Amino acid sequence: MAGYSPNSTAKTFSFRVIMWMFSLMTVFPFGLLLLTSIKSKEDLFKGAFVLPAYPHFENYVSAWVDGHFGIYFWNSIIVVIPVVAVSIVLGVLTGFAFAFLSFPFKKLTFVVLTIGMMVPTEAFIIPLYYEMRYLGLINSYWAMILPQIAMSVPFATIFMASAMEQLPKDILEAAMLDGASRTLILRRVVIPLLKPAVSTLGLFLFIWTWNEFLIPLILVNDDVYRTMPLGMLFFQGRYTVNTPVLTAGAVLVILPIVVVYLIFQRKFIEGLTAGASK
Repeated sequence: MAGYSPNSTAKTFSFRVIMWMFSLMTVFPFGLLLLTSIKSKEDLFKGAFVLPAYPHFENYVSAWVDGHFGIYFWNSIIVVIPVVAVSIVLGVLTGFAFAFLSFPFKKLTFVVLTIGMMVPTEAFIIPLYYEMRYLGLINSYWAMILPQIAMSVPFATIFMASAMEQLPKDILEAAMLDGASRTLILRRVVIPLLKPAVSTLGLFLFIWTWNEFLIPLILVNDDVYRTMPLGMLFFQGRYTVNTPVLTAGAVLVILPIVVVYLIFQRKFIEGLTAGASK
């Protein structure tokens, strides 16, 4: 058979072995975390890899109730949904402008957006704190939502502009020749073609917003408004001697990201590889 040889088979087998090793290295810590979260403290002392006599799901109940993760979970949802939704809408609109429209200082504005993405949060968190305090937004959801929208829009703009520039020009020109307005082209032509890219952008923004730690830490000191990662920090301080409950809390923080990724993984991969087949 043409193109088939023992040498190529050995290379394929070696490549698969390396990929399996990388996969196991990635999955192993999470598997160990799950195993620890369903153990009792007595099971933990028997060894890290020893299976428990039966799963101790009460660790999750203890983390959810005693660790206030129920409150932290809904706080994260309240923060994540508007940040992702508003950032995607603004990113689509501004991306459309950068991809297809001409306006003064277009290149300069694009450069400013790119530079804004490079500035770390630590560089402006103190001025941001005083600004939020001046506006009376400290210890509120707005203190976490507004800055994260501002931080997400530059990336969303560049991401969507790049995706729109890869769309077939013939389709857009045909819509313009038919007399479609810019709003109609965006709503009926561009957005339907960009569903994988929008899903990928939404997943990125969800993960970044869900894991955001510094902004809630500095701008929120009331337990009522804390999000999941911040709640995990204070939960760790209270349960340093109860490792199974602590790991159960860590799983609760990670679980929504895993669920969202599993739901959108097909669109996520399509969005990442959209330009590869052109």
